[in-house]
Amino acid sequence: MNVLPRLAVSMGDPAGIGPEICLRLLADASVAKICTPIVFGNAALLERVAKHCDLPMPEGVVRMADGVEAVSQVNQPAVFDCTSDAAATIRPGTIDATTGAQSFEYVTRSIDAALEGSVAGVVTAPINKEAWQAAGITYPGHTELFAQRSGTDEFCMMMTAPAFSCSLVTTHVGYAEVPKLLTVERILEVTRLTHAALARNLGRKPKLVALGLNPHAGEHGLFGDREEEKVIQPAVQLAIKEGIDIEGPIPPDTGFIEWRRQQTDGYICMYHDQGLIPFKALNFDTGVNTTLGLPIIRTSVDHGTALDIAWQGKAEVSSLIAAVELAAKLAANSELGGRNSE
Repeated sequence: MNVLPRLAVSMGDPAGIGPEICLRLLADASVAKICTPIVFGNAALLERVAKHCDLPMPEGVVRMADGVEAVSQVNQPAVFDCTSDAAATIRPGTIDATTGAQSFEYVTRSIDAALEGSVAGVVTAPINKEAWQAAGITYPGHTELFAQRSGTDEFCMMMTAPAFSCSLVTTHVGYAEVPKLLTVERILEVTRLTHAALARNLGRKPKLVALGLNPHAGEHGLFGDREEEKVIQPAVQLAIKEGIDIEGPIPPDTGFIEWRRQQTDGYICMYHDQGLIPFKALNFDTGVNTTLGLPIIRTSVDHGTALDIAWQGKAEVSSLIAAVELAAKLAANSELGGRNSE
């Protein structure tokens, strides 16, 4: 008899809204109809947050001593308890090495569970990068950690929503570093990954648009160092030769106007905020962050830790539910997650 796919949900930063939205997720009856969510976090801390926010604590708790493989037997919403005495000292809204170390443990154990086949995929609640740095964790974010831990060389970050998607050629780097990181090979790599992902998700050939790096897409060399002519346009032409439906580079400032969005499934964005500012402005409640190119399924919320409202019962769970829904869909339709649904 088929069972629902099991998904590891990394609790995120324990001092942020991650614990609250995870509790809301576990209590959501609609989620339980499409998958079995297993929150990788700290059970004692979740109990504290449940009392603060007047939320139910799930009955199922898998102890860390039982090993990650024990989650492969779970068939109801549950918690995988990454037990730690340090969790007792955590206070909402704080940023320190303890919160960073805890959130790092939750996500690494989630990744291990997916790599071992105990779960069909991983969904991540938000982390705090400053807390990771305080704990001596040098990864700039989830995306890079997933790629390194799974041995993946070709990957990219894609923000996706029913309206449109944005993939990023560069991610967590300063603006001054962006131009030298743009190469024909990298832009083509991101374009290929995006085309394949959207074709799979949409069930048809997607329409893509590549954005220019500079104002007005460089205005034929007036702005920038001709990045449009040197790297973006050649990558677009190579993608077209491969049968990918893409145009560009187009001026970024008009890339997201309504008529353009209606004709575009995915944008190839040269840097982080070029894609995320318009994406979050238009899709904040429904947006999902997913990492393309991995050997495992990974989706995430499209928002941060919201430390200012942590443990107050105010957090909105819609983005986490959207991330779980996408991961469940991918697990049901993909060889990556199919083995965990039998």
